[in-house]
Amino acid sequence: MPRSEGLSPLRSYLEELKSSQSPIKSGSLILFSGLSGEETKLLKEAWLSIPLSRRCQVVQRLGEMAEEDVELDFGAVFRVCLSDPDEGIRVGAIDGLWECTERSLIAPLISLVQNDASERVRAAAATGLGRYAMLAAMGKLGERDASRVWTCLLQVVEAEKEPLEVRRRAVEAIGAFSFPQVPAVLEKAYRNPELKMKCSALYAMGRNCDPRWLPILLNELSSQHPDLRYEAVNACGEIGEQEVVPLLIPFLSDPDFQIQLAAISALGAIGGAQA
Repeated sequence: MPRSEGLSPLRSYLEELKSSQSPIKSGSLILFSGLSGEETKLLKEAWLSIPLSRRCQVVQRLGEMAEEDVELDFGAVFRVCLSDPDEGIRVGAIDGLWECTERSLIAPLISLVQNDASERVRAAAATGLGRYAMLAAMGKLGERDASRVWTCLLQVVEAEKEPLEVRRRAVEAIGAFSFPQVPAVLEKAYRNPELKMKCSALYAMGRNCDPRWLPILLNELSSQHPDLRYEAVNACGEIGEQEVVPLLIPFLSDPDFQIQLAAISALGAIGGAQA
């Protein structure tokens, strides 16, 4: 059936969402996959007339369905939800767009980072920009777009007035870049007295994939704090140097189960006979 002929079922379902208290079913939500331009316009017009609790349920369930079936495409819905008045829905929309690498999403994410009233949303948007930092690192993002992402993230990192959660997510994202300023940014973040920022710095060092960070990471492997050990183990796996394999093996029996899993993942990433 041509998409234009599918407007009636979509319109009917939107009306049902406005008024019905019946459970939201996955079979009906499939109508939101692969929306055409006309269908997206219809969704925009109807979206805010759906009760908040129902909108929250829809966004949550669409995110779950997208993870379960990669063939489903709810990108148009999540883009509409980026401007929802509810911060939880905006965060869910950003998370739902986790696979999107279209350059058209860069501007909305930058706008959310810079202007959104919600700390949660700004932090999630900074994480979203991290995908584009990774694309830039792989040479899959144009220089102009890479510069826009870099500039936005750096401004956040350097803005002392920004909440810690927003700044540390920007640090994590910025780690993927190879610009000359990156080492200084990560070193400063690592020296931060806040545990969460130190953890983010270690995470960013792993994304940076530069062996220069190994002395710091190997030192943190002996940290008494499990969060620091966890990030150090993961980062060692990202950098992938064979020399750390013997040092990671003991973490297969770490008291913290999450660190055990991180060690398994890191050894698998590094590879080699001993691993």
